[in-house]
Amino acid sequence: MSYINRTDAGRRLAGEVARRLAGQDVVVLGLPRGGVPVAFEIATALSAPLDVIVVRKIGVPFHPEWAMGAIGEDGARIVHQRAMTMAGVSEQAFAEVEERERRELERRIRQFRGDRPRIPLRGRTAVIVDDGVATGSTARAACQVARHLGASRVVVAIPVGAPDAVARLEEEADEVICPLVPEIFSAIGQWYTDFTQTPDREVTELLARAAARPRVEQTPAPGRVDEEVEIQAGPIRLPGHVTVPERAVGMVVFAHGSGSGRHSPRNRYVAAELQRGGLGTLLFDLLSEAEAQDRENVFDIELLAGRLAVAAEWIRERPETAHLPIGYFGASTGAAAALVAAASPDSDVQAVVSRGGRPDLAGEALESVRAATLLIVGGNDVHVLDVNRQAQVRLRSEHRLTIVPGAGHLFEEPGALETVAELARDWFVTHLAS
Repeated sequence: MSYINRTDAGRRLAGEVARRLAGQDVVVLGLPRGGVPVAFEIATALSAPLDVIVVRKIGVPFHPEWAMGAIGEDGARIVHQRAMTMAGVSEQAFAEVEERERRELERRIRQFRGDRPRIPLRGRTAVIVDDGVATGSTARAACQVARHLGASRVVVAIPVGAPDAVARLEEEADEVICPLVPEIFSAIGQWYTDFTQTPDREVTELLARAAARPRVEQTPAPGRVDEEVEIQAGPIRLPGHVTVPERAVGMVVFAHGSGSGRHSPRNRYVAAELQRGGLGTLLFDLLSEAEAQDRENVFDIELLAGRLAVAAEWIRERPETAHLPIGYFGASTGAAAALVAAASPDSDVQAVVSRGGRPDLAGEALESVRAATLLIVGGNDVHVLDVNRQAQVRLRSEHRLTIVPGAGHLFEEPGALETVAELARDWFVTHLAS
């Protein structure tokens, strides 16, 4: 296993980070310079804010690599008194090194971030990212600084690391995500095809792009609904999150695929785009935690469709959403559930969007679907594309099959998920607002 470059490493690492940190309030922090391109891809996948974490080791004067402390922003300062004592370094000598490193710290902060304020970490999960670790000393210092700045949880995400360095990081961080820990390790660069130095200009450009990107998690506009809820489905209470923007034109209920849930970063990204288009959204878990442990439930399309119908009824009973037309957005097996629910004789759902869906699992219900249906499939998702083409023949309602060129099943490729979100937004606005 090796990586093409830092961008490739970030994209491949992002999936694992998203899986482990779903639902957490995350800030992604790249270690300049090489860690920032990796961190940019992770922040993009999580729709999370991106910042740099600039730290400076306070090295022993006659052995700079031997850390006797570290400094960071907002006066963050860590002193390893034992290391000072062992090295015989006086308080004055420490202060002289600290003063020099503090000047360099401030210079680098201005260089990389410019006038943008530091993103607050207090009470949030800090994900510290580098392009790899050989000794891990800088990453360990970054962990200490992140805690000093108020992070409630510190996670280190790296594409590759030396075994002993990863082990030391596991003692410092709450969690270390490192898919490649080779027994024989000589340098980080040996695990990359292209490991050319990241220029300062690239770091500042990536940070600027991330700062300009809309966030999934936004402060609710005054007067709109944005809250955690519970939906009663028989004896089961299912958690969810409902968002209704001002002057909403419709409501979209999300049906996630197998192994996913209401915290899915992809569905949250799409939901944010729908909200910007004036659509309310409901993301909720189709199964309780106990039910999800049984794989048969995960693929019980009738059960999942029934839960969607309950959610639609829940929307109709709330004063702020009772008047809004309803659509379903389904992914993978959730798309089959959405189509089955829409085919019910008493369903008034007006639009369905399927992302990488399995409409074949809807069976004969396809012919009874009355809602306008958009099937979105990645061009490289060969098997799913085939079953969608077969399903398209059986649909009698208004429908369209749209292929996203070069995209796989999870739409992880650059721009692919953005395309899905825009297609879904336009489809729902067209068929619900009218």
